[in-house]
Amino acid sequence: MALYRDQGIVLRTHKLGEADRIVSLATRGRGKVRAVAKGVRRTSSRFGSRLEPGSHVAAQFYEGRELDIVTQVESLDHFRTIREDLHRVARTQVLLEAVDHVVQEGEPNPRIYQTLLGALRALSADDAALLVAGFLLKLLALEGVRPQVEGCVDCGREDELVSFDAGAGGMLCADCRRGMAVSAEALGLMQQILGGQLGAALNEPESAATHQVDAIAAHALEFHLERRLRSIAVLDRS
Repeated sequence: MALYRDQGIVLRTHKLGEADRIVSLATRGRGKVRAVAKGVRRTSSRFGSRLEPGSHVAAQFYEGRELDIVTQVESLDHFRTIREDLHRVARTQVLLEAVDHVVQEGEPNPRIYQTLLGALRALSADDAALLVAGFLLKLLALEGVRPQVEGCVDCGREDELVSFDAGAGGMLCADCRRGMAVSAEALGLMQQILGGQLGAALNEPESAATHQVDAIAAHALEFHLERRLRSIAVLDRS
């Protein structure tokens, strides 16, 4: 078996046998990695607490036929601020679930890895209203399905953009309207996020417009994935 090292963010875990876990990570150099962490559920485990969802780690693996094996783990960032806040934990789960569905095994995607790491660091520093929506919209752009928010996807008109249709790929004008209604304030925020002004959008306080952008971003990603994000329902209750 080949030995390799990589940095990664733990996306999810599940039990295996009496003491082991299968850990899924988004890594910098190998895309998604699924590996067995042996004995981590025992109280004597040296690195069990380092492999919780959302942890940023440097790890060493043995490459297996189906699942790799974790042999060493160093914690790079445990994001304690997030773990001490249930609302931030719920928001983190949305980010992790989205990346888990997008990143593929054996297909490196360092831009998504870095975007997720940046989002976790930002969430740890400040629970900005548009952080999750901003991440989901950026993720769509990285996937090559950036929503069009500068003009009508049907006729090209650039004024009176009033609705969003995920199937069409973006905004629609008053004459072509269908899908989800969009306020001028929410449209402006989406244009900031997708136009290189994410920092400005993250300074926006929570409002009806930010809630609308949240709903649109989640809907657009779910349409692209052709599946629901289970963590969205948890976030709505947090």
